[in-house]
Parts: sequence; structure tokens; C-alpha cells
Amino acid sequence: MTRGGKPRATGAEARALDDVGGAHVMSWVIAIMLFLTLLAGAAGLGTARAAGALDRQMAGRLTVQIVEGEAQRRDAAAARVLAVLRGLPDVARATPVPQADLARMLQPWLGADAAAAGLPVPALIDVDLKTDEAATVARVGAAVARASPAARVDAHATWLGPVGRLLDTAAWLAGAIILLMLGATTAVVMLAARAGLEAHRATIEVIHMLGATDRQVARLFQRRIALDAGIGAAGGSLVAGVLIAFVARQVGALDSELLSGMQLGAGDVALMIALPFAFVALAVVAARLAVLAQMRRML
Repeated sequence: MTRGGKPRATGAEARALDDVGGAHVMSWVIAIMLFLTLLAGAAGLGTARAAGALDRQMAGRLTVQIVEGEAQRRDAAAARVLAVLRGLPDVARATPVPQADLARMLQPWLGADAAAAGLPVPALIDVDLKTDEAATVARVGAAVARASPAARVDAHATWLGPVGRLLDTAAWLAGAIILLMLGATTAVVMLAARAGLEAHRATIEVIHMLGATDRQVARLFQRRIALDAGIGAAGGSLVAGVLIAFVARQVGALDSELLSGMQLGAGDVALMIALPFAFVALAVVAARLAVLAQMRRML
């Protein structure tokens, strides 16, 4: 049959090109690939968010320790250091950590009777700087050292920096995995399209004799691949969504400041929703290109 002088494939021709024996193989492939891609995407986006939150927490933050074996000297030195810190123009906030909070934090290691046993506990002061420049940290450290030789300044970026770099590396690795999954999906779809073309070579020759063009035949394969990819994308997205929601709930129950930063935002969720549609579009385009290229070599 023709429309406007141009031959078109009939429904019978479309059914003739269906791969009955392996009609759902592509659906399973797309489902598995998309499932793994969504997991990698969620992990990468969450890790990137956690890295950003950690960077914000580390920026311009210091902890000053006053280590003295005798409690009165420790408290006096802490008071001097606190007064110096609050007088520095580079310091936005300086807050002493209560000894009761320190005892509670040390209890898992020292036990509840650490104070009664006379074990020395340092005094701590949390400091927020106005800038996180190295020169600012150096000036504050020098002022603290002059106020008390027993004081030691620890920059959060020094001991949390490796954690931030590890999170950044994990986020980039997740992005690389997504690209590999996209490449592997493209290769699988193209191989499947070429295999289907070879399997239906005789049918395609008949269709050509009826007047169908290469583009019309390619459109038939596109529809088959689009249907299989859509079914696979729906299944893979559903399973991945349930698993991601379950893991997110478990992470939220941990009540960890670092892990809480891994929660996905609205933009991240939008990207995750767009991935299945991108997979289907990629499969359709790959199938069309593979079929057209193969038919030029066949005929």
C-alpha cells in the first residue's frame, strides 16, 4: 500500500520483522542496564552532595585544644585563649565546648568514671573564621600559641580533607560508570538490531520488492526496539526506585551529619527521572543508525 505515492510498510510487514523467539531479550537487557545506571547515578549524586556539604562544614573551621594535666591551669589557659580569639578580627565565632559534652563523647572509650579517676581531659574551643585562607589560619594559630603554649590548633580541612577527596573520587567514578553503561547499552542495541536484520534478510528483500525503502524498514526496527526498551526501562526504573528509596530511608535513620548530606535534591530527582527516557531515546537512535548502515552494506 502507498500513501501520497510513497510506499509504506503494512502491519503484516511489521509483525514479520518481530523477533518472536527473543522478543523480550532487549527488554531484560535495558532493564538491567538502567537498573545499574540508576543505582550508580543515585550514589554519584548523593556522594557529590555529601562532598559539597563536607566542604562547607570544613571551610574556615578550627578546633583549639588546651592540653593541661591540672584542671585549674587548663581552665585558666582556656579562658585566655578564648579571650584572644574573640578579640581577633579574623574570627567570626569562638565557642568553648562544655566539659560535660566532652565527657559524654569520651565515655565509649574512657568510661563513665574518667573524671573521678583523674584522667586529664583537654579543653576544646570551636572556632569559625571569616575566611578559609591559609594566611588567616596561620595568623590565628600564631595568636593562640602566644596566648598559651599548651594550646594546639587543628584545622578541620587538615583531617577531613582526605575524606572530601575520597567522596569526590567516588562521585567521578559513578559518573564514569554511567558513561560506560550508556556505551554498553548502545553497543548491545546495535548488535541486536544487526542480528535481527540478518535473521530477517529474506523478509526484508520481499519488503523491498514491494516498494519499501531502507528508512521504512529501519522504522520498523525502531518501533520494535522502542517497545522493548520502554518495557525494560519501566521495569528497571521501578525496581531501582524502590531500592533507592529503601537505602535512603536506612541512611536517614542513622542520624549522621555526613550521611544526611547525601539526600538527593529536586534537581537530582529530575535527572534520575530523565535517565529512563534518555535510555529509550538512545536505544531508538542506535537501532536506526545500525540498521541503515547494515542495509547499505547488504543491498
